[in-house]
Amino acid sequence: MSEEILDEIEEVFAEDSEIEESEPVQAGSISDEELDKIADTAIALLEDILKYMSVGEVTINEYEGDEGELILDITGDDLAILIGRHGKTLDALQFIVSSATSRTMGYRYPVVVDVEGYKARQREKLESIAFSAANRAARQGRNVKLRPMPPYERRIIHVALADRSDVTTMSEGEGANRRVVVIPN
Repeated sequence: MSEEILDEIEEVFAEDSEIEESEPVQAGSISDEELDKIADTAIALLEDILKYMSVGEVTINEYEGDEGELILDITGDDLAILIGRHGKTLDALQFIVSSATSRTMGYRYPVVVDVEGYKARQREKLESIAFSAANRAARQGRNVKLRPMPPYERRIIHVALADRSDVTTMSEGEGANRRVVVIPN
């Protein structure tokens, strides 16, 4: 399955994204049984997709992240195809799995698809970008607009700066051009 096909699938899902845009259900508000059902649904879908991607033998590890999200980390040999250029294939894969799981469950629970810790490393970079932008916004007294980002990355920025009293954040723009703006207080 090529990046172009995944991009087309993402566009189809984006046309009907009411559940995806809604607030996610919080981790403590669902039972362990419901969380297991979410994980089983997401893993089954991910395994079905991976069958068509020529990635060989893989293992999907499941665990709960720091923000209460369900993280599915794929490990195996030669998984660069799953990450794609600048993580675009991985973003599309996560979007598909998250959207389909939300539709199946009838509510949104944050599901993160990762490949051998790629997103964990990206998260550290995004948090560094967030802190730099916040410092610049506070120091210069003006809004700082970040590059357009997918929802998962924007959420990392918002969470990283949530406890700062000198700045606030908001998202602006539409679709692929949606970005975080850091606003001095």
